[in-house]
Amino acid sequence: MGEYREAGGASAGRESASDDTLTPPGYLPRVVDSEMRRGLNAAGWIVVEGPRACGKTWTGLRFARSALRLDTDVNARELGEIEPATLLRGPAPRLIDEWQVVPSLWNHVRHACDATAERGLFILAGSAQPADDATRHTGAGRVRRIRMRPMSLFESGDSTGEVSLNDLLEGAECSAARSATTLHDMVAMLCRGGWPGQAGVPVDEVQQNLRDYLGEVARTDIGHLEAAPSHDPEGVERLLRSIARNTATEANYSTLAADTEPDPLHRHSVRSYMHALRRLFVVEEQPASSLHLRSKAPLRKTPKLHLVDPSLAAAALGASPSRLLADLETLGLLFESMVLRDLRVLSQPSAGRISHLRDAYGQEADAVVERPSGERMLVEVKLGGANNIQAGADSLLRISANLPDSGPRRRPALVVVTAGGYSYTRADGVRVVPITLLGP
Repeated sequence: MGEYREAGGASAGRESASDDTLTPPGYLPRVVDSEMRRGLNAAGWIVVEGPRACGKTWTGLRFARSALRLDTDVNARELGEIEPATLLRGPAPRLIDEWQVVPSLWNHVRHACDATAERGLFILAGSAQPADDATRHTGAGRVRRIRMRPMSLFESGDSTGEVSLNDLLEGAECSAARSATTLHDMVAMLCRGGWPGQAGVPVDEVQQNLRDYLGEVARTDIGHLEAAPSHDPEGVERLLRSIARNTATEANYSTLAADTEPDPLHRHSVRSYMHALRRLFVVEEQPASSLHLRSKAPLRKTPKLHLVDPSLAAAALGASPSRLLADLETLGLLFESMVLRDLRVLSQPSAGRISHLRDAYGQEADAVVERPSGERMLVEVKLGGANNIQAGADSLLRISANLPDSGPRRRPALVVVTAGGYSYTRADGVRVVPITLLGP
């Protein structure tokens, strides 16, 4: 495994991954790469978290000079149970993939980093959050956590990136451009999802692979979690289908439980399984916005439900592209979930926070993008069509008019994201942007 060097060699960070890293052939650059560079330059170690198969290992190898994969190396796992510190030996940055398989590694990594002022010593990648006590010694100021998700359309090459999310947040106009993507193309992209290992695989085969993926989550992955609830795999599969049916809605645990027919789960079981699915990064909720309106209508506080990639929802529902095209209501909800995935990925390097806004009178924004520096963007998601775009713009204008005077802060950008067509700025200031033109 190589010689352990406490100083970490070239571990003081790099502006970019150099030729002596383990970059996989054909690596597709990820938006998160910039966070990886900053993290390695600023912290003793970084922790990359996200669902299985989203690309954590490849991205870790992009920046690593040595690597250990605990998910496949049985001997290393056994050694880790006896003498975890030996797993740290190797040129830095050292990638330890699926580190949570040997939870005691956390403290050994922390001690190794505390013993030196060097940065960028380790990259820990994990597809599950370990029990809380595994990371209770936080290593404050020495660790940087980075979230990874499946690829956005920009990362997979399905978006040109001509319209910058950052520029929109800063009030830029949309230059006229046209997306060549058809609705049929978009539905195929949705069903394929943002999984790097599925690139080039026929959509129907990808969907079968994802059904197998969800089956493994239900049968195996939940059971491997520390302190995981005693679970019924068939019940978990019914819950996953319920979540898929309620994608991009504010369904609560009682609603999900009632929807797990023919043998409804108890609400408390749903709560336990949802906690486990969040720890596996399979479910990612969209919180309600903290923005205040001048309207007296109370704001709804329930988060929206999403699987981490809309392709998982399609797989859980057994919804082929042709079936989704025949059910535009379901397609609209899954498309909203895809837009949310991309907004999360594209806004993450600038610490963007994504929420949703809805009041008791039905005024809403499907997504609210906020940066720590104060810029905000309200988003409505529409498949397309002049009437739908107009309805989305009207909703955004009503919400914007009800925001209190922000003083020196710029009014939020208003954006309707569509499945295709043209990008442009309307006379009322609302931007219209096809998702296949959106980039960071």
